[in-house]
Amino acid sequence: MARIDVPEGDGLEATRMWQLAPHMGKGVHAVTDAIYVHSTLGVREREVMRMRIAQLNRCEVCMNTRARTAVDEGLTDAMYNSVQNYYDHPDFTPRERLAAEFGERFAIDHTAIDDDLWSRLREHFSDSEILELTVTAGVCVGLGRAFHVLDVERDFETLWSKEAAHPQGGVTL
Repeated sequence: MARIDVPEGDGLEATRMWQLAPHMGKGVHAVTDAIYVHSTLGVREREVMRMRIAQLNRCEVCMNTRARTAVDEGLTDAMYNSVQNYYDHPDFTPRERLAAEFGERFAIDHTAIDDDLWSRLREHFSDSEILELTVTAGVCVGLGRAFHVLDVERDFETLWSKEAAHPQGGVTL
């Protein structure tokens, strides 16, 4: 049960809560639209990083959200649930491992993002992609923690992202 009085109605608490502050909801939707619809970052890289942050945040909304395009590109549920083992998981690419490591350090101790990591990031990502990776990590850490703190994360099973509707159904974030 949410720690705030979420308006009654259709849809999830995590969606309905924005009725309390529509101006904030518009901003959140704009940034998530930029991340999920307009980003040039690879979807699997984004999702592996996002899921690692979700695990660290212990955000149920985030851990139970799947991106249709990532699933279509072969990111299985087992892989989503294994990102804490990114460093030696055979199904993750070097870019995906690096994205997960970046997200992990960003979430745990952003000051631990050292010259070595920057050097490795630059070997695999353009400056534009690094910027998108960084902003995405910030949004994931912040919103994931907000959902957890507000306890608006428990009224669903699997949530499909803002991307096109998944053939198995689901809702949009």
